[in-house]
Amino acid sequence: MELYLKLTSLLLILISLLIACDEAQPHLEQIRERGELRVLSRYGPTTYFVKGNELAGFEYDLAQLFAQYLNVKLKIIVPDNLGDLLTLIEQGKADMAAAGLAITPARQAKLEFGPVYQEVTQQLVYRNGNRIPQNITDLANGQLEVVADSSHVEQLNIYKEDIPELLWNENKELDSSGLLELVELEMIDYTIADSNEIAANLTLFPELRVAFDLSEPQSLAWAMPLSEDGSLSAEMITFFDQIVESGALDRLIEKYYGHIRRFDYIDTRTFYRRIQTRLPQYEQLFKGAAEQFGFDWRLLAAISYQESHWDPEAVSSTGVKGLMMLTLSTAEEMNIDNREDPAQSIYAGAGYLAAMAARLPERINEPDKTWIALAAYTLGLGHVEDARMLTENNKKMNQ
Repeated sequence: MELYLKLTSLLLILISLLIACDEAQPHLEQIRERGELRVLSRYGPTTYFVKGNELAGFEYDLAQLFAQYLNVKLKIIVPDNLGDLLTLIEQGKADMAAAGLAITPARQAKLEFGPVYQEVTQQLVYRNGNRIPQNITDLANGQLEVVADSSHVEQLNIYKEDIPELLWNENKELDSSGLLELVELEMIDYTIADSNEIAANLTLFPELRVAFDLSEPQSLAWAMPLSEDGSLSAEMITFFDQIVESGALDRLIEKYYGHIRRFDYIDTRTFYRRIQTRLPQYEQLFKGAAEQFGFDWRLLAAISYQESHWDPEAVSSTGVKGLMMLTLSTAEEMNIDNREDPAQSIYAGAGYLAAMAARLPERINEPDKTWIALAAYTLGLGHVEDARMLTENNKKMNQ
């Protein structure tokens, strides 16, 4: 019996020592040892979503870069709502949260934040054609709904100190995109969203309008538990220094937000109208050409819309014609005789794009090869090569 008690005591001591050693191990080393970075995020166009068969999103791509930098796999965890996400990261149930979180005093009291990577402003949104609120007091005349546990609730509580009659609903089920859609559908009068979220949703909801800003610019950053020992946050600082210096962060911002600056209200309405009226006439042709030449049919459709707005009789001042806006020399090269024939134009355009890609050096990998081939499609391979050489020479001169 005495031996049993001694062995039991020894076992308990060993277990305690093992737990203590694990707790003493730096957070960063724990991540590397398990080979996995556990990240909390949210579904949405500015954070994390499924695109075709692939995962995408600004926050997802940024977290993926960080995981690659740490040489570990990325595991994304999506809680039911924002409140759950904040609770889970506060409790240390994940390594970090990459969810477009604004740094606020209330959050800083509970969480550790990494480097700032973006600035946003809280904005009040209403629907085009409805009464335009001029200031915060006007919101008493309509239904205002915001995401529960968001920085927007914090901002409204500040206003409520001076405007006791200010009322709003807090929605635990929907994110900002969902509430923006409710405004578009006139199911609620107003919502508040961050400026980047509004910009990312305007192409989906073209009737939305911004009435005014509710906050000064706020910083977005990744969040960690306050219990984080500093090892992960220190590595995070080094990582952000590198992607800022290399331009990787700017490229990621351009990837997800660059198109927004080039798409206005009229463009959006025209685009959606032509998706309904013109695209169905040519969709099967795009799919057939895409299958033959190894492209995503939506890429070919996008090229055609950019070139001709899906107008088979389109003609430019320089003489290019048809759905894919082919030059006469390109038509001859692709062996077609009628550039205004939709089938000939689409298949020739796809074939020409494939030919441009095939002429590029093998060292150029995807997706860069497709982007360069697209540039060559529009400008010609010679001009693209001239631009490449100029860039290469400038790079050598600056070394």
